[in-house]
Amino acid sequence: MRYLKLMLIFIIALMSQIGHSQMMEAPEWNAEVQENNIASGDTITVLFTAKIPQDWYMYSSDFDPDLGPLVTEFKFENSQEFKRIGDIEPIGQKKKYDELFGGEYTYFTKEATFKQQFKIFTKNPDILASISYQICSHVDGQCIPFTSDVSVFGKSEREKSSLNGNVENSSSPVDLKAFKNDFKPAETEHKGAGFLLTFFLVSFGAGLVALLTPCVFPMIPMTVSFFTKSNTSRKKGIAQAILYGISIIAIYTIVGTLFSVLFGADFANFLSTHWIPNLFFFAIFVIFALSFFGLFEIRLPNKFVNKMDSQSNKSGALGIFFMAFTLVLVSFSCTGPIAGTILLQAANGETIQPIVGMLGFSLAFALPFTLFAIFPNWLKSMPKSGGWLNTVKVVLGFIELALALKFLSIVDQVYHWDILNRDVYLALWIVIFAFLGFYLLGKITFPHEEKKENTSVGRIISALLVFSFVIYLIPGLVGAPLKTLAGYMPPLSSQSFVMNSSQVSSVSNNTVETSECGAPKYGDLLELPYGIQGYFDYEQALACARKQDKPLFIDFTGHGCVNCREMEAAVWSDPKVLKRLKEDYVVIALYVDEKTELPKSEWYVSAQDQRIKKTIGSQNLDFMIQKLNANAQPYYTLVDTNGSLLSAPKAYDLDVSNFVEFLDNGLSEFENRKASELAENNKSTSSEPNSLVN
Repeated sequence: MRYLKLMLIFIIALMSQIGHSQMMEAPEWNAEVQENNIASGDTITVLFTAKIPQDWYMYSSDFDPDLGPLVTEFKFENSQEFKRIGDIEPIGQKKKYDELFGGEYTYFTKEATFKQQFKIFTKNPDILASISYQICSHVDGQCIPFTSDVSVFGKSEREKSSLNGNVENSSSPVDLKAFKNDFKPAETEHKGAGFLLTFFLVSFGAGLVALLTPCVFPMIPMTVSFFTKSNTSRKKGIAQAILYGISIIAIYTIVGTLFSVLFGADFANFLSTHWIPNLFFFAIFVIFALSFFGLFEIRLPNKFVNKMDSQSNKSGALGIFFMAFTLVLVSFSCTGPIAGTILLQAANGETIQPIVGMLGFSLAFALPFTLFAIFPNWLKSMPKSGGWLNTVKVVLGFIELALALKFLSIVDQVYHWDILNRDVYLALWIVIFAFLGFYLLGKITFPHEEKKENTSVGRIISALLVFSFVIYLIPGLVGAPLKTLAGYMPPLSSQSFVMNSSQVSSVSNNTVETSECGAPKYGDLLELPYGIQGYFDYEQALACARKQDKPLFIDFTGHGCVNCREMEAAVWSDPKVLKRLKEDYVVIALYVDEKTELPKSEWYVSAQDQRIKKTIGSQNLDFMIQKLNANAQPYYTLVDTNGSLLSAPKAYDLDVSNFVEFLDNGLSEFENRKASELAENNKSTSSEPNSLVN
């Protein structure tokens, strides 16, 4: 069991390196008197400033102290030498709505500045401020409270000085970077336990599917052979088998986690939408499909695999680890596309989701091998590799060929190639799955197979299911929404012929020109579904919302966003939702993966990553990250005509009633704010002095 403990310690140590923290010193405070030649009886203004470390922020003093975060507080010793005038006043603070606390608070980054006025009764009064405050990291969420003492005048030196306070550890939500205009930042909607559990189960299922691939099956007898020779006792055998399983899980999980942690949001967007990785994935899936059809066999270089396999003959934990590594290498030609799909879905700069996904995948993949390592005699009851395994191989080839089109479709939409619209996509899927059905019935035989005289019951049932799926696809050629598959299809707006024109995205949306707001910017490139007339530029949409006196519905979306298409097909299409979007809101779609390059005069360097943002999509993604500290789509945000959030943003949720409630609550809050502003204006007007009164 000592080897098992060593492996567990190794995994824990790696995870701790991912989320490490360090001790922080208190920020440096200074106090500066704005006036010169001070005399007794003067009023002075003192600026208290603190340098905030990079990637940290400090809470301000001007929000509700009962909200949750630690408010910055200034305490001054009572003295006959001075008198405070008014309260401490923060300067240049930023605002943020936090969903967890349910309110808005203020904060500083880089430098905090506070102003306080004093009436002084001696030339050089002894003003000593004790400041209690909290700084937090938006990298790992760590928060630290401090107390610092700052002297405005010293009785001996008459100079500014500062003293560091004590350090205590605390915790707080992750900071959200502010942006350059009036749009108020908000707390990102974190994926809850329910989402992660679902993602774990889906990944676990993918691991089970990977076990059926032909590359994996030959490793079963190899595993049994290895542990039959190495086991000297039942206790040791169980310990070694568990270590073998943990090694498999560790290899998959560590690679997946590091993949996500090292690259982050911009790389995820690049990986998901750029033509290079998507055409690469398309080519890989096609190559694997042709390999599974028997055209050729994919193998890793024998020298490399044999070298790793030779290490597995060494005794102890190292030998077991290399045995696990050999399993991963040999099986990768089949499991790579499956595991890669999980990583592609999880590669959004987060740490938890890829860990959960790869744990689920690798657990399902490692479990039977661990059991075979414990019970080598199970091999006797397994069916021999042969015809049934080849059938699985060919079926996977058809499925991979169909899935390859998704990657090509993403490139086609992002770069506006218009070669794989929804009609062509559906036609190809119908043909691919029809051929799969005929293969299962034995009507199609590949060169490396023997023609079967009879068709088994299992193949007939499978063929019935496949042909049923083909029949389900056919109405899509005339505009049926196919809501179940909406996320994997090109948008309905790319359909050449739609029997029910109300289903399609309004073409007039791209050319409409209202009397108030003008034609939508980028309307010749981008679109909204179901005839919604909206916009694709934030400033234009906000100006239109002000003119129409309506709240703004912001849809952070993408051409390659599977969940965005599912939300549009399953939720937006509902009459209750569609009515609200068309009548109650000004709608804007911000595509984060649009590759159209803007004029050079519109480029800028992002404060978030110090990179030049040249395209529509990169600027929209930067806008989303800095405003909401979120980068996953879909993400829906409601704001008023001042750019302030009306409610917490909403992510992927196929429950129509929840989305209707989200829209209704936002509209209700918008009306309440209008009523409050009107009442405040009336109150101000009625309280003005009458010019006719003496």
